[in-house]
Amino acid sequence: MTAENGMVNTVLGPVPAGELGVVSVHEALLSVLPGAEYAFDIRLDRAEVFETLAAKLTDYRAHGGGTIVDSTGMCHGRDLPLYEALSRSTGVHIVASTGMGPQEMLGGYFLTPQTNPPTPWPAEKFADLFAREVTEGMVVPRAERRGAAGLVATAASRAGRTATDESLLRGAARAALGTGAALSVRYGSDAVGDLEIVLDERLPAGRVVVGGLDRRDAVAAGAHREIARRGAYVALDHVGAADDDHVTDGERVALVAELTGAGHGDRVLLSVSATGKSVGERGNHRPFSYLLSAFIPLLAGQGTDGADIRRILVDNPRELLPAR
Repeated sequence: MTAENGMVNTVLGPVPAGELGVVSVHEALLSVLPGAEYAFDIRLDRAEVFETLAAKLTDYRAHGGGTIVDSTGMCHGRDLPLYEALSRSTGVHIVASTGMGPQEMLGGYFLTPQTNPPTPWPAEKFADLFAREVTEGMVVPRAERRGAAGLVATAASRAGRTATDESLLRGAARAALGTGAALSVRYGSDAVGDLEIVLDERLPAGRVVVGGLDRRDAVAAGAHREIARRGAYVALDHVGAADDDHVTDGERVALVAELTGAGHGDRVLLSVSATGKSVGERGNHRPFSYLLSAFIPLLAGQGTDGADIRRILVDNPRELLPAR
């Protein structure tokens, strides 16, 4: 089976990878700080959330977008009935993810099982939790399982990888290996080290995307080059950000040129890390379409040819996302 004919799990069911079109690989439709939905001073109006997200997805489609990958995983606002309705009404494919992390974003249930002394969950327990969301469907709290996850996503702590982070990384890698799903890793403080942990679980590098590689510390360390050299995907996934943590769009253009010039154009992925709607946290409210309306014209204007742009936006995600 070719990658184009491989099937990708979306919230409305499996679709051939060749039908995904332009894909933005690291976005957040609804991001809810865990517990914020229960706060007395926060109002979560589902009709308002739907209207806001539908407008953003319609705008994304109008600029040529075909698929959004929601990489927030479990326990951070994922709302499958909402995503199904949004996909039906806008025509945008939505790939939802399982997984969680980093440690600081986990509830106590995952950090302190009933042992004495308390210990982090073992990797195999995370693996089983995530794998079942790929094979049996994603959990809707207190209700049911719905569509299958199309991606396993996890993250490590910015302050340095913890024991729980390592369990998450290993568990996510085992879930990806056992189900055939791709794995997304938002690195913590050591991008290459986080990749080495998941590769140690015998997950092929070509099934892994490492996100956050347009952070200034990653660029300074040359992590984008090393991760591409090892065969994993390099996600420059904060397009539009220009702050103390991230490089500018002009510098992102140079990173794309460097990677494609070194023969790694088949390892590059792009996205905005936009937050369609955030609750209890600030979020990143650039439109999903920013990638296509602002960055791609800049990329083309600086000399990246159409074939490379298509490879990054269409062909690379089409290779990554089908279960294998």
